[in-house]
Amino acid sequence: MPKKFNVTGNCNGQMHYMVNLDSRIKEIKQYVDDGDYFTINRGRQYGKTTTLDHLAKALGQQYTVFYISFEGMTDAEYQGESAFCRMFAGLLYDVIDYGEVDGIDQTVTDSLEKMSSKGEESVTFRDLSNLISTLCRTCNKPVVLMIDEVDQASKLVSFPAFLGMLRDKYLKRGRRPTFQSVILAGVYDIRNLKQKIRSEEDHQKNSPWNIAAKFEVDMSFSQSDIVGMLAEYEQDHGTGMDIDEMARLIYEYTSGYPFLVSAICKILDESCAWNKEAFLVAVKKLLSEKNTLFESLVNKLELYPDLKSMLYTILFRGTVIPYNQLTEPIEIASMFGFIKEVSGTVVIANRIFEILLYNLFLSEETVSSKIYHSGSQDKNQFIGNGELKECGDKATVEVVV
Repeated sequence: MPKKFNVTGNCNGQMHYMVNLDSRIKEIKQYVDDGDYFTINRGRQYGKTTTLDHLAKALGQQYTVFYISFEGMTDAEYQGESAFCRMFAGLLYDVIDYGEVDGIDQTVTDSLEKMSSKGEESVTFRDLSNLISTLCRTCNKPVVLMIDEVDQASKLVSFPAFLGMLRDKYLKRGRRPTFQSVILAGVYDIRNLKQKIRSEEDHQKNSPWNIAAKFEVDMSFSQSDIVGMLAEYEQDHGTGMDIDEMARLIYEYTSGYPFLVSAICKILDESCAWNKEAFLVAVKKLLSEKNTLFESLVNKLELYPDLKSMLYTILFRGTVIPYNQLTEPIEIASMFGFIKEVSGTVVIANRIFEILLYNLFLSEETVSSKIYHSGSQDKNQFIGNGELKECGDKATVEVVV
């Protein structure tokens, strides 16, 4: 089956055109080799899961990798400590049961299965912690824990306690066996999750993930990354495109945002044209489409009014805002990948987002203006001197939804 550009789910080098991730994987592996616990938080559809898939394979020779996901773990059934521990034990057991790791002591395997199916019997984080120590002590290779979609569990009452357990084991790792490295991946930066780690009497709040190393690997695509991907495509299809020019245009509009790069390439592939004119048409088509990334962006604007106000100010008033991650709207915008820092100031992350936001704000203002004027005209039909006008012997009221 011929390769294609993928914009849904994980990318597979055997099936999809994709950039070479070797250098990124090497950088991330160094964190693991150093024994770091860290978070990979990037915007939606930024290639996190694809990166984790490749990382798990790269680590497999040297480490025993438990690669799990918290996707869907938002249900009320996981709120309590015992339910959360059973769920987590079950996820670890599944990795063993499906043959994704080997060399696990049978007693540990049996214990994980038993813990995951204890039903009403209580299980504590202490029980889970002790079982993790036994797992790590008896395994023939250092154990790495990778959790994708970790922020989906962040609303669970027991989640901060789970992070606290990992934190406690990290701090005691010189005395008790534990994971070599823990990698948590998601959109939200869970380092900002505040929870009381100390006793109530201390009245101090700390992050249960303040042990995390700062993750500084650039996961966006560079122009040279895009050149490499297009070169492979050109070798297969012989379109005669100017690879360097097309890579420059794609990078100029996307700043290397993985989904946007793949989406534009997919449209160009379907149009069977790879030139500047076709590229501009592809950009226009992408901006007119409904996709999960754009929908997520719009949703975040509604959830965070200060974020929306800041972006509006930058676009329509040309306000220069100093980049300071201690400012909440800037921190949120950076976390979602909406902005970046250029010469110490806040700028929109890429030209696609810039056009999208500009059109969105403009259309909202236009619609609001039309609704206002339309409402005024309708009001004049039914209201006079501040009172409802009579229509026969009854007052008439029109409700516009």
